[in-house]
Amino acid sequence: MLDEIRIKGAAQHNLKRIDVALPRNKLIVVTGPSGSGKSSLAFDTIFAEGQRRYIECLSAYARQFIDQMEKPEVESVEGISPAISIDQKTISTNPRSTVGTITEVYDLFRLLFARVGTPHCPSCGRVVSSQTPEEILARIAEHAPGAKVRILAPVIKGRKGEYQRLFERLRKKGFLRARVNGALHDLEDDIPLEKNRKHSIEVLVDTVKIGPDAERRLRAAVEKALEVAEGEVLVVDESGKERFFSQTLLCPYCEVSLAELEPRNFSFNSPYGACPKCHGLGYQTTHNEWGEVELTDDVCPDCCGARLRKESLSVKIDGKNIHDIGELSIRDLLAECARLVFSPAQALVASRILKEIASRLAVMEELGMSYLQLNRKTASLSGGEAQRVRLAAQVGSRLRGVLYVLDEPTIGLHQRDNGRLIALLRSLRDDGNSVIVVEHDEQTIRSADYLLDLGPGAGEDGGFKVAEGPLAAVLAAPDSLTAQYLRGERSVPVPPARRKPAGWLVIRKAREHNLKSIDVRVPLAAMTAVTGVSGSGKSTLVYDILYKALENKLYKARQTVGAHDRIEGIEGLDKVVAVDQKPIGRTPRSNPATYTGLFAALRDLMARTGEARMRGYGPGRFSFNVPGGRCEDCEGAGVKKIEMHFLADVFVTCDRCDGKRYNKETLAVTYKGKSIADYLAMTVDDAYELLKAYPQVKRRLATLKRVGLGYIRLGQPAPTLSGGEAQRIKLTKELGRRATGRTHYLLDEPTTGLHFDDVRKLLEVLSELASLGNTVVIIEHNLEVIKYCDYIIDLGPEGGADGGRIVAQGTPEEVAASGDGSHTARYLKKALAGAGRPERKDG
Repeated sequence: MLDEIRIKGAAQHNLKRIDVALPRNKLIVVTGPSGSGKSSLAFDTIFAEGQRRYIECLSAYARQFIDQMEKPEVESVEGISPAISIDQKTISTNPRSTVGTITEVYDLFRLLFARVGTPHCPSCGRVVSSQTPEEILARIAEHAPGAKVRILAPVIKGRKGEYQRLFERLRKKGFLRARVNGALHDLEDDIPLEKNRKHSIEVLVDTVKIGPDAERRLRAAVEKALEVAEGEVLVVDESGKERFFSQTLLCPYCEVSLAELEPRNFSFNSPYGACPKCHGLGYQTTHNEWGEVELTDDVCPDCCGARLRKESLSVKIDGKNIHDIGELSIRDLLAECARLVFSPAQALVASRILKEIASRLAVMEELGMSYLQLNRKTASLSGGEAQRVRLAAQVGSRLRGVLYVLDEPTIGLHQRDNGRLIALLRSLRDDGNSVIVVEHDEQTIRSADYLLDLGPGAGEDGGFKVAEGPLAAVLAAPDSLTAQYLRGERSVPVPPARRKPAGWLVIRKAREHNLKSIDVRVPLAAMTAVTGVSGSGKSTLVYDILYKALENKLYKARQTVGAHDRIEGIEGLDKVVAVDQKPIGRTPRSNPATYTGLFAALRDLMARTGEARMRGYGPGRFSFNVPGGRCEDCEGAGVKKIEMHFLADVFVTCDRCDGKRYNKETLAVTYKGKSIADYLAMTVDDAYELLKAYPQVKRRLATLKRVGLGYIRLGQPAPTLSGGEAQRIKLTKELGRRATGRTHYLLDEPTTGLHFDDVRKLLEVLSELASLGNTVVIIEHNLEVIKYCDYIIDLGPEGGADGGRIVAQGTPEEVAASGDGSHTARYLKKALAGAGRPERKDG
């Protein structure tokens, strides 16, 4: 096999037909300015081709169930392995998906509880033990004399298959009838079953009238059923009431008989384990106006949010059921597993399962996720947490010879934990895998075996190879913007002076989640960074308490606010704006132009041209979402979807409009020689040069440029934007509104996906907001941002139960000098070294 991955003529998106040779089984970091083509190369070319080739090896039947990626625009790719992508978008938002299910640790606990768990009676709580055939007979005979009962042997319980051979075997053994999925059938008849559906089959052994005369017949029927069903028997009376008996488990006081324990009894995704009331969701459901099932905030009254049947929750190990285990933090769970003691026979089974559980939990702790619980829903995770949960699952799977492609795995991770993450990536490499990481973090860049720097600019100015090779070779490259920052020739400056607060916003006794009844002071008309290790309570403080409380007070909203006593100083604010990383839209029809309001201004501009006025066209004519000006063949989408059975759906460019979305009459209207479709296909930088004479358009385009988005196309579909790009587009929309000077801006890691140079540009924009009298609060791990802010609130000292306290607060200089209690202070001291001490200034 080739010892390198050779890519020839890569031209996906803005890549300029570049040739790249990357060493196999190495840790490779792809870096460069935002929009320089890093993701186009790593994900849309290398990963797409690796996955596409692997899927093409599968049968046509298997391929129809997999979303296949289209062939990238590249001449050739050699030496590539099957590829796995770990990015921030691929985590499931299904309410059934949890940290435990994604990492498969919960599956291992299901196995552990099924093998060594101690069953208890769900009614009285006593330990449940097995029962003899004599005890089973005595309990059946307790029915009123003369009552008719059917004795059935459950041979198949909820399993897929056609079972024709089973029916044949039962016929040969002399059985005449069987109950299949609740209905009785003669075994002589043809009983067709769907292969891919789950079925339950019980063979009818006898129908007996209970009484002294039938005692011998009843005994023979029960013994036969126990023999056929391997220790289980089902008794159904004339009213249809079923009683299940087992030679294994029965509570003698409540007469509750339990089925033999299997892993599926502990799965909330299986009817054998899920709570019958909420179907394993933990919450009550309702139907919305469209008839779709929606989750409510009301906890299920039967399982109290535990998702499982009461029988499953009654199985315990060391006094805890599987839900209790899932509620422990990873750190506490590791300690709990270490102190479990079993009998010698149980220890033989449990030791191997616990060893695997402990190794997976240790990986999660190494990745800085010791504060998470297995029961935590994946939908509630941040992008960085979600990515690291998937990374932990991959490390646990111990694959070899695979190509891993990761997108900024350091997002949401404190500097303290970066070293652990890098060590884990190196262990993946040492296991015989190739690891490609798209990253802006300096520590990760310096830790790479091989670097590929793309650029020199963004968008049309990017897509070239600027430098490649080991760190030393890239550092020597004169044209590399990345190298200039690494060499210290360029840097994000520390401001010459810190702003003096115009007042204080004080949160009293914040105690939601892990916050320890803290009083927090946020300076008004200044930039504040909320810092701390992952899980220390930053998002809880900023979003669950501060943002929701301000929304309720300023906008009369009805948000459920996190626990606190009160907030003082709100009278100094009249608006609150939260800018997060959620997508700006989920359909390709949503794009930066539509979201920022630029499209409306652009349509107005086109409608004012002489040609449009002569034809009587209004702004609506230039929308691709409504009939009139759009191409009706593709309904304004620009592409047509062709379903290919057993192959990936093919999107072909519409032959009527050539992908331009509009009909030819609309495209005939031009401004400065460009149609509406031409403007949507332009980058922000190019459109700015043509449209800067039009103030309403110029202001929005200028803001997009200032937040480092000059490279994106105005009509770029929203699903193709990264989380960081989406957040900066939202910021642009907010900056486009009329400033009151009393607005409170909340941002969550706005530097996601930003190169050093783009961080500098973004900070200048945020600084201007604060200088106008607005309050800016940023949750951030990036030291360049932290040292630039006027004030820092550092939470910790650790994550989870050990977090939620204020470790340090004050100006960056005060926090850096605060001592050893703060992890942030330790790294901030190095970042501020040699930068000079800024003065305070009045805002």
